[in-house]
Amino acid sequence: MKSLFDESAKKEIEDRIHKLSNTSAPSWGKMDISQMFYHCQFPLKIALKKEYPPMKPSLLAKLFFKKAMYNDKPWKRSLPTHPKLKVVDTKVFEEEKQQLLELVNEFSEKRTVSEWDPHPMFGTFTKDQWGKMQYKHLDHHLQQFNV
Repeated sequence: MKSLFDESAKKEIEDRIHKLSNTSAPSWGKMDISQMFYHCQFPLKIALKKEYPPMKPSLLAKLFFKKAMYNDKPWKRSLPTHPKLKVVDTKVFEEEKQQLLELVNEFSEKRTVSEWDPHPMFGTFTKDQWGKMQYKHLDHHLQQFNV
């Protein structure tokens, strides 16, 4: 699994984001492109301690879903989104795109940080797991929009 801490993987993600336009349509799911950009900011903000949506720690999530966050197995299409991470309101394409790119860069610059705060729902991740999880989430949604 690639990691957002690897410069080549970060560049790949940025290049794919730049290929999208405000008319890009999803192959699955309900979010439009601007909502997807906004949604993809949540995990980065959580990792960077910028935002913690109120989520309860879940033993079930830790036992059954935590490894799926960063392993090599792709996520299925149209997986349910945690209610706190759903985006239903209208977002502005350029603003959300720029914010996402800034967060990708900020997260990637933390590649030397060895200790990370626990995730509010899944608990502790290693640095390596955080990097893989961020890449996997972005990759999943960029595939959703065919890039």
